[in-house]
Amino acid sequence: MSVKDTRHQTSGLARLRSSTGGELLAEFLGTAVLILLGCGSVAVALAGLPGSGRQMDAFGPGNWLIIALGWGLAVTFAVYVAGGVSGAHINPAVTLAFAVRRQFPWVKVLPYWLAQVLGAFAGAAIVYWVYSDAINAFNAAEGFADKADSVPSFSIFATFPAEYFGGGVWGPLFDQIVGTAILVLAIAALIDSRNQAPQSNFGPWAIGFVVVAIGLSFGTNAGYAINPARDFGPRLLAFFAGWGDAALPGNGEWFSNYWWIPIAGPLIGGVVGILVYDLFIGQVLKAREMLPGEVEAPPPGRVPEPTDETETRKSAE
Repeated sequence: MSVKDTRHQTSGLARLRSSTGGELLAEFLGTAVLILLGCGSVAVALAGLPGSGRQMDAFGPGNWLIIALGWGLAVTFAVYVAGGVSGAHINPAVTLAFAVRRQFPWVKVLPYWLAQVLGAFAGAAIVYWVYSDAINAFNAAEGFADKADSVPSFSIFATFPAEYFGGGVWGPLFDQIVGTAILVLAIAALIDSRNQAPQSNFGPWAIGFVVVAIGLSFGTNAGYAINPARDFGPRLLAFFAGWGDAALPGNGEWFSNYWWIPIAGPLIGGVVGILVYDLFIGQVLKAREMLPGEVEAPPPGRVPEPTDETETRKSAE
């Protein structure tokens, strides 16, 4: 290859990386990191600790703390990885919500979604490769001769509804809408410089804490996917790795055809969350920025002082 060809190839890669292509690479890697650490924490709690000899007594409900903290930290570091390039959506619901808000180009929505799902699949594949021995040991200890019968080990990768829903759709769907609405509403608040946004690059930690809070508050209903890529990418991996119908279409003893709920619920919830934030907070902040005669917006908690212009207008009325 000539020097000229090498330079042309290099400049082509540079253009790709400096455009949407670079953002897609960041979304892919950020989502992969999310799944590596998130699904990895579930693997530790479910199969790693019990089978490794490092857990003398069962943690019981304490395992949920490992999972909730694991997913929160996973989000934190995924945002640090991708945030400077793509904004670290790492979640199709966030991407859709920002597009609805007109702060993100619609033409990039599908490419972002694809990069996120592929990144989630890749992250899940690595988790499966690393923990395959632990998973096999867990299934053998629990008496599962076939992965397809082991919903507990499948839960390392994707979600399913609690038994108390009795196979119903509306309970898990509403849970995913509410959980994702809280997530996106909180993200909107945390990145809004007009509000009390975190300073000194603390934002990713704050977003991670939001995910921990959602896991501790709403996690047991349906596994708090609150992210279509986080569920569907690992679900695809689980299907190809042998979990069969448990993964796709999402069948178990007390649920069936579940695969679409962690997709539809978060997408709806993300839009609801961003609209609620803008209605109750965003539009208020915008109105205060536009107050006639105000040099700066009033501080939080204070009703704006009337200006000479507003007093004149009231007198005229």
